[in-house]
Amino acid sequence: MATAARIEQAPAGGHPFGTVALNGRIVYRPFPRQAEFHASPARYRLFGGAAGPGKTTALLWEAIRQAHSAPGVDVLLLRRTFPELEQSLVREFLRSVPRALYADYNQTRHLVRFHNGSTLRFGYCRSEADVYQYQGAEYLFIGLDELTHFTLAQWQFLTSRNRCPVPGTRPSMAGASNPGNIGHAWVKALWVDRRPAPGMERPEQYDPADYAFIPARVWDNPIYATDRNYLKALEALPEPLRRAFLDGDWNIFAGQFFDCFDPGRHVVPAAELALEPWWPRWLSVDWGFEHPAAALWHASDGQRTFTYRERVVRHLAPRALAEELVALTGGERLTAIYLSPDAFAHRTSEASIAEQMAEVFRRAGLPEPTPADDDRVGGWLLLYQMLEAGLWQISDACPVLIETLPQMVRDAHRPEDAAKREGDDAADAARYGLKSRLGAVEQPRELRLAARVTASDPTIRAIQARLALEEERRPAVWRRWRRLHGTPSQQLR
Repeated sequence: MATAARIEQAPAGGHPFGTVALNGRIVYRPFPRQAEFHASPARYRLFGGAAGPGKTTALLWEAIRQAHSAPGVDVLLLRRTFPELEQSLVREFLRSVPRALYADYNQTRHLVRFHNGSTLRFGYCRSEADVYQYQGAEYLFIGLDELTHFTLAQWQFLTSRNRCPVPGTRPSMAGASNPGNIGHAWVKALWVDRRPAPGMERPEQYDPADYAFIPARVWDNPIYATDRNYLKALEALPEPLRRAFLDGDWNIFAGQFFDCFDPGRHVVPAAELALEPWWPRWLSVDWGFEHPAAALWHASDGQRTFTYRERVVRHLAPRALAEELVALTGGERLTAIYLSPDAFAHRTSEASIAEQMAEVFRRAGLPEPTPADDDRVGGWLLLYQMLEAGLWQISDACPVLIETLPQMVRDAHRPEDAAKREGDDAADAARYGLKSRLGAVEQPRELRLAARVTASDPTIRAIQARLALEEERRPAVWRRWRRLHGTPSQQLR
């Protein structure tokens, strides 16, 4: 039997765009921000940014609207994992969508069939390869709830499935999300910063006119806007979480690894960076061809480390890359060149990548590259401690590194490590440069102290500080022995 549901395609009867009525009864009346989301003509839409504005609800009803826009079309809604899918989109569907609005729901296949022959599929993509289960399918609309949980590669593949053979239809995609998680960088780039995302193979094809960001916060939802308990709970969150979930701040987010990074404190204008000619300088390189190669130049005054130049480029062969780095180095004397360890094993032709680059460096009178220290946990910790202690300064001539650091997130399975993601090449190059150099020389006193005072309890911190100062009074040979064998103060960490 045909449904009596009516999907408003334009404001009518005083109802906002996207209103759904069943037998004259309103079953979905969008809030103003939700209505703005439904009305946007952009090919790719992002809704939300903060907690509580009704993101999941808007995404679900947009899919239902699209399914009713033409007979015989298919739409798709996704979460990253199956438990998340059940607890959000499926739960919201079963709770809020009247049974008369659809013909049937197959709980095993997670497939909704509407009276006009259109379908809505609920799916998930836990692994990168899970997107390929949709290969060959065609969807008029694809919605991704918590978009930042997905990777750029997953999003790009799904855009190829966003098509519909039904005449008069207009394919589109949408995401709903808070800031943070593994996809933060590419989502922020495409919708918030309106520029190509890190890792895009063809950034020149990015058209900002295709993207629309409809920001919304808890105050845009009348249900929660006056809920003092909910607002109080958001206000009480730790600062990074509060700014992300309450304010929808895309410059800081949950899971951020370098939450201590402050451009006002750690970034200096290149014109004000006076590097003395006798300071040691070195180069660190994260090799890449399809993925970008990232190179950073560093210098040290004996206490602080300065990263003063960067070059991030893709599709340069090893010798061509080395020649470009030589040209950028100019007449500077480098004490070392640290290259990502994989370059010493991967062979592109008659010699390894490292060997090909070494030929160019030798001719220019520069050191041959040595394998960088690839201790991820120790390297990230060192970078964090140096930022916290104010011992690492970055020139504003390194925009990719400056953009990358605050977008690094913690690995969900190994919180002391940063999660691997597209566009982290500059951060890896920094880790190689600082860990390789400072792991081989005596670290500054402030950094040594900061590394040993780690407890949150004030009493234990005081004990750690006292023991650390006692150790500092020992000769340097004792400190080198301590790094190898540990000391009683480490038992308090």
